[in-house]
Amino acid sequence: MKKLNHNNAHFDYIENAFKEWLDILGYSSMSVYNMPSIAREFLHFLQKKNCKHISELETSHFKSYYNYISSRSNNRRGGGLSANYINKHIQGLEKFNEFLSHKRGQRVTMSVRQIKYTTKEITVLTTEEITQFFEVTKRETNSQREQALQSRDRAILTIYYSCGLRRNEGVHVELNDINFDTRILHVKKGKKYKERLVPISKQGAKYLEDYVFNHRPLLLKSNKESRLFIGAYGKPLGGGTIYTRIKKLQLATDNPVLQQKEITLHGLRHSIATHLLQNGMSLQKIQRFLGHSSLESTQIYTHLIEKGNE
Repeated sequence: MKKLNHNNAHFDYIENAFKEWLDILGYSSMSVYNMPSIAREFLHFLQKKNCKHISELETSHFKSYYNYISSRSNNRRGGGLSANYINKHIQGLEKFNEFLSHKRGQRVTMSVRQIKYTTKEITVLTTEEITQFFEVTKRETNSQREQALQSRDRAILTIYYSCGLRRNEGVHVELNDINFDTRILHVKKGKKYKERLVPISKQGAKYLEDYVFNHRPLLLKSNKESRLFIGAYGKPLGGGTIYTRIKKLQLATDNPVLQQKEITLHGLRHSIATHLLQNGMSLQKIQRFLGHSSLESTQIYTHLIEKGNE
């Protein structure tokens, strides 16, 4: 969010006091940074509406600001701002309004609600489509570098499909997280900092071992790098680049239906969970495999199978 200048000492004081209040209450560093930024933009908007003191705040200002961000264009992607972005602003303003109530005895009714929106439909690939992904990585090539990239792509598919890791979990896998003797992957950077042990299939272990010992060294610039996935310049791959590789594999398949599907790294995770359930694995074991905190989160795959059978 761009830095906005209020040219108003009172608004600067309010913003800083809000930030200190969040910090004292123990909010995360991200919230302590983001929420005052949202408040800053709101205060800047108030100033343009000739509201120079927070005591002049009225319900109409919240409504007017909501209409403003709802109609504002997205400078990066074109079109309007996403529902998620708008909801984040509303959440920030709700907390800012709560702060005003606690510190100044002033709470104005916002009369603005978060946008209800439907989540995207989950795309689950078939086992045949997963096989087609792997087949693309086995096409003949005389280029040693291309062979290394193909091996890395197989390792990526192993981590995100066979092991069912989340996007960020896969990005942060390091060499010493993989025990080839026991075929166990230690996920150290799971959601909410939870760790878990994930089994690796025999075939998956072969793909990872081939990449780690035979091809990864060709991509390295420094032997000190511990991350599993290495990019073209010897640096760790980010989530965006890994996703780009998956899309490249998708388009390289000979399946026009598969080429048109909306596929994400998380979609590979959904796919392995669905396939495990179809093969008779219990929800409790799948829950532990995925690192879900509650069984209710895992039960979504039961509904996906039921929907697929309709």
